[in-house]
Amino acid sequence: MPITGLYGPDDFAGRPQGQTTSPRAAPPRQGTSLPMPSLEWTAEVERATAPLYARVKDVIPPIEWPLMAPTIHAVNELKAARGAVILAHNYQAPEIFHCVADIGGDSLQLAVEATKVKAGIIVQCGVHFMAETSKLLNPDKTVLIPDSRAGCSLAASITGADVRLLREKFPGVPVVAYVNTSAEVKAEVDICCTSSNAVQVVESLNAPTVIFLPDRYLATYVASKTNVKIIAWKGACEVHERFKGEELRAYREADPSVQIIAHPECPPDVLAEADFTGSTAHMINWVRERRPRRLVMITECSMADNVRAELPDVEMLRPCNLCPHMKRITLANILESLLTLGEEVTIDPALAERARRSVERMINLKN
Repeated sequence: MPITGLYGPDDFAGRPQGQTTSPRAAPPRQGTSLPMPSLEWTAEVERATAPLYARVKDVIPPIEWPLMAPTIHAVNELKAARGAVILAHNYQAPEIFHCVADIGGDSLQLAVEATKVKAGIIVQCGVHFMAETSKLLNPDKTVLIPDSRAGCSLAASITGADVRLLREKFPGVPVVAYVNTSAEVKAEVDICCTSSNAVQVVESLNAPTVIFLPDRYLATYVASKTNVKIIAWKGACEVHERFKGEELRAYREADPSVQIIAHPECPPDVLAEADFTGSTAHMINWVRERRPRRLVMITECSMADNVRAELPDVEMLRPCNLCPHMKRITLANILESLLTLGEEVTIDPALAERARRSVERMINLKN
């Protein structure tokens, strides 16, 4: 069914002005920095990184590898020395996702894996709300994000005050927050979700109506899959909302055999043209199982590189939209983060306690 209502900042008179809370990152700890290692391309580095290049040879040209390999080698050496683990989202570049990350996945996978990490230091290669989520689930561990400016248009679209205004307008209606939100917002909601489990989370509340925020397009997708009435927020992903259904029709006209898969953060006209809609993890599993000859993957385009590195027989046709926030994470600033133990993610303990409940409720939800 269509969404029942759509609200945004302009729909509330007297709404507090200002932006969402700025990401909090502590300065590097004094006396913890390590010296910069050599970043020369040597025979030793070539030998040590040869198995890693074998993973990405189909997406990284040989001429570029000598420029990347010394930093990759240094990151992996430092990671071991620090006793750190690197988590990387599916949208990270192949040299990060396949060559330095210990754990890769979508937001739900990373949230679940963060609860299992034994290392004392977590380096989050993703955007800031992901690092906050890791910190919420590991309050006693050091969580680092290589660039705290790596934000998210969805997280920036709503504040904790907005959630309180929605609760006032719809008393008693449960609130689901997409994990792409700040800790401040998570502290005000009943439960979180990801694109992998959004429908399951909404239906788990056993309520006739649910407030779902902040992604209007994911809310529209969820509403099409459930009888629960959905009240949505006027947020959108700046990467996925740029895709157009007419682009996809052009691909089909050029090659009727092409397969198209899309992320549910895309507008409805895009999803209507897709052969499959799902989270990044579900999209990857679909490709692994189906092995289409030619594929259009409608999401952030680094994921197409990561899938092609694993499945080089699948030809990727890419209408490429890069996430400027994800691309703030680089090999260079991952190395810097491990050298200095910066930028450390911090969350006010009282706020964290409330936000943690909504994330843990999602993780503990049984299938």
